[in-house]
Amino acid sequence: MVTLTEVEDEHFQSSQPGPDVDDDDYSDTDSDISNESDFDPANETLADRLYALRDIVPPSTRGWLSSRLASVSDATWNVLSFTGKGAWVITTSALFFGVPFALSFSEDMQYAAMEQEYNMRQQGSDLMTAGAEQAAAEKVAAAMDADGKTKPAL
Repeated sequence: MVTLTEVEDEHFQSSQPGPDVDDDDYSDTDSDISNESDFDPANETLADRLYALRDIVPPSTRGWLSSRLASVSDATWNVLSFTGKGAWVITTSALFFGVPFALSFSEDMQYAAMEQEYNMRQQGSDLMTAGAEQAAAEKVAAAMDADGKTKPAL
């Protein structure tokens, strides 16, 4: 037959090395001291308040809402990415084609202005040298038709 004997460990036989536990150290939970806390609602942020509301919404609803927000976020990101890439293509195309066109157009306008200035100088010098041959009134009369209309310059 088996005999059971209780053997006490030496660790449990020695006393506690720290201070003795005294029941006077504990207070009643209904006391005013235990009702005070370090929580200050003025320091609570909106994110803290929203995070505290997570237990109100069931996990299945949170999962559904999370998936919907993720899909909306992905769609928004795709639209903005496509828009940005399109704007980049349009801008670079405008620079590659628009700048040379603008430069050639302004150069053409300068040539036209120089030609007009040259023609005006030529007409001015013709008037100055023609004054010796005939009067200005005679030149104007010669430029007009018999109907009294002016002839085109070109």
